[in-house]
Amino acid sequence: MLFLAPLFALFLAFQQADDPPSAILAPYLPTPDTIVERMLRLGQLKAGEKMCDLGSGDGRIVIAAAREYHANATGIELDDTLFRESVERIRKLDLFSTAHIIHGDILKQRYSSYDLITVYMLPETNDLMQPILEREMKHGSRVVAHDFEFRNWRPTKIETVEDDGTGRSHTLFLYDR
Repeated sequence: MLFLAPLFALFLAFQQADDPPSAILAPYLPTPDTIVERMLRLGQLKAGEKMCDLGSGDGRIVIAAAREYHANATGIELDDTLFRESVERIRKLDLFSTAHIIHGDILKQRYSSYDLITVYMLPETNDLMQPILEREMKHGSRVVAHDFEFRNWRPTKIETVEDDGTGRSHTLFLYDR
């Protein structure tokens, strides 16, 4: 996981900026498509379920959940450009009935209706999200975290992907609530 060192350096640089803390929860690093599929499969997403991707970036997890799993998929993205790009991708794919992007802060959303939440955030962000998810998530819902676990939760399953097709390894953590 050597590639993560620059990610942490970038995060620390952001933390020293004058932006409000909720505006900089993680730098944008797209999840490889092979890992998107593994995350949704590990999370046991079923047709008709509601899922949410925190910090949805370009919308690739939301789009895969809607297209491949026929889920009601929502992403939350704070960045203006990434929000617009993901909405445009959803429009071009004609997925508006099952794929949605909320332009907002993940710390200020409600999570009680979701069956699955996917997360690719830094450990500090997971620490901020943990009490929110504990308070809001319904019994039987699931969380899949990519590379960074929730420190105070015990994963139900851990899956290691040695090579995502680009030579990078990944670890996925499944949590049942």
